[in-house]
Amino acid sequence: MLRVKGTSRILAVLGDPVAHSLSPEMQNAAIAALGLDAVYVALRVPPAALAGFLPLCAKMGISGNVTVPHKEAAALHIAQLSDRARAVGAVNTFWPEEGGLRGENTDIAGLDEVLERLTAPDPWLVCGTGGSARAVAAVAGHRGATLLVRSRDPERARRFAEWAGGLTPAAEAMADDGRQVATIINATPLGLTVNAAPVPPDRAVGARVALDLVYRPGETVWVRQCRAAGLTAEDGRGVLVAQGAHAFECFFPGRRAPREIMRAAVERALRA
Repeated sequence: MLRVKGTSRILAVLGDPVAHSLSPEMQNAAIAALGLDAVYVALRVPPAALAGFLPLCAKMGISGNVTVPHKEAAALHIAQLSDRARAVGAVNTFWPEEGGLRGENTDIAGLDEVLERLTAPDPWLVCGTGGSARAVAAVAGHRGATLLVRSRDPERARRFAEWAGGLTPAAEAMADDGRQVATIINATPLGLTVNAAPVPPDRAVGARVALDLVYRPGETVWVRQCRAAGLTAEDGRGVLVAQGAHAFECFFPGRRAPREIMRAAVERALRA
């Protein structure tokens, strides 16, 4: 059982919106299981407040995560970045170090684990061009997958594809040109408030794997549609747990994240 005391270390997930986040349930379950003196909370931080809030985290010793829409902005306001976070220009995990904050991108490792488990075939289509899409691009480059980029703004998709193609010399990325793809990844917030599909049904014809980075009780409508069409489809809970475990091990060096406990906490919260 988690006990919060005056000595408890504070960790937080920063976002706007953030009420949907299951990171507090997941991380507090891990903290309680290992008997650590800490508590993890969700804090709504509007975009205009992020630049001023992050230095306060450094001064107050607060570690945590950033979610929509702050991942790219956090990379601009945290001076000490890991090589991965610097390469993709997006941060989702931070902790105090040497008087400032250290920024990492554990989305990359979490996505890599899940896409490997799904044996995601090439080529990939990513929907979105934000911080989560940047992690997808990094994994695509690492795995040598051709990446197509879909956005409501064709010019934004083109610019993102040009950037993604430069991440890895052998990587190939381009704006979505309608060709058949084998794996589709939704890296947009669509589904958090509007339970809708990120692509029309005909765009998924021939695809074999679908991964929606959004999670919600009962899964998203797109995941259910894809599964009904015969695709191997998952929502974002697996990525949430995988990246959260990597983040936990950044917060508590030398501690192994209790993944099964974290996974069970997420599943329990999604059934509530």
